[in-house]
Amino acid sequence: MRRWNYFLPALMLTLALSACAPAGTQTSPPPSGQPSQGPGPSNTERAAPSWDETDWSGHLELDYAQSFAVDYSPEGYKRITIDTETYLVVPELAPVPEGTPEDVTVLRQPIQNIYLQATAAMDCFRKLDALDAVTLVGTDAAGWYLPEVKEAMAAGRMAYAGKYSAPDYELLQARGCGMALESTMIYHNPEVKEQLERLGIPVLVERSSYESHPLGRMEWVKLYGVLLNREEEAGAYYEEQLARLEPVLERENTGKTVAFFAVTANGMVTVRKPGDYIAKAIGLAGGVYALNGLGGEENALSTMNIQMESFYEMARDADILIYNSAIESALDSLEQLVDKSPPLAEFKAVREGNVWCTGKSMFQESQSAGEMMLDIHRILTEGHGADGSLAYLYRLT
Repeated sequence: MRRWNYFLPALMLTLALSACAPAGTQTSPPPSGQPSQGPGPSNTERAAPSWDETDWSGHLELDYAQSFAVDYSPEGYKRITIDTETYLVVPELAPVPEGTPEDVTVLRQPIQNIYLQATAAMDCFRKLDALDAVTLVGTDAAGWYLPEVKEAMAAGRMAYAGKYSAPDYELLQARGCGMALESTMIYHNPEVKEQLERLGIPVLVERSSYESHPLGRMEWVKLYGVLLNREEEAGAYYEEQLARLEPVLERENTGKTVAFFAVTANGMVTVRKPGDYIAKAIGLAGGVYALNGLGGEENALSTMNIQMESFYEMARDADILIYNSAIESALDSLEQLVDKSPPLAEFKAVREGNVWCTGKSMFQESQSAGEMMLDIHRILTEGHGADGSLAYLYRLT
């Protein structure tokens, strides 16, 4: 059975509360996310701990994610590290530890009225049944494909508060914004981040897209469990997804080749780099990424544009083509695909009818990595028989 180290701090907190309770009394740990109501000093009365003397011996166990880490203290504080940034999650009514460094971003619980600009993070809130924590978004209603978000915006439970480079500061203040959840695009506009912080709105920069392993991206649901005091729910959801994938991951590779691509308006082909999570997901699902020999500049981008001639040489004999509708508009037929680029008519997968297309919502559903791998596995093993039974892919005919 997998060990979850985030249960350790709860036990340590229980022991600490018991030790400081008056003789003859009993204490119990408070419900997740709630201040203690039992005997002994309340959160408003306890002295602020020292940052330098805080015991961070509790840790959140991670399997694949490499872009964040979480440490716990016996007093219930949580220290999050994302790349070079450090965040301190402070329990409700608890004091900020004395000596907390100025470069540590303090997040006070409960974290509410979140301004969510990192669209990939929304799916984690969906899976944790915590959409009510997000009331402000950086994408207007037309840009969302998630039905729950479109419904919330139509009902006024979520409001568009401007894009990452030009947020509506007055609206954020009026709504009592508790945190701005940004993508790394915010680093292109550092003055916006500084202004948000001047207004007392802490900024957390999300980096799940930097995870090269598809299951690492999926594991970011645990981070949002930490922020929302829903570690148990996040861990259970993640384990459930791993259990569903286990039969696929244990099978031998089929040896069939798969190319994942899109054709731009100027005829270039947008492909994923071999180290990208999509390429790895294809391998885990039992396929071979057809562009594994692709070179190119090493940078943070997961995609690159190549000439059709180069794509033709590498992917014309691929067993399966998957068209990425998130780059360009979705397709309805093979005829539309060939119209975008006539050389595609000569590809093996086009001739044999093994061309599939992603749904527009797939990349907003960051927790879809496991389901996408199951879809790819079905295509590899069932062929045309998988048509109509998939979650995120459909076949072009």
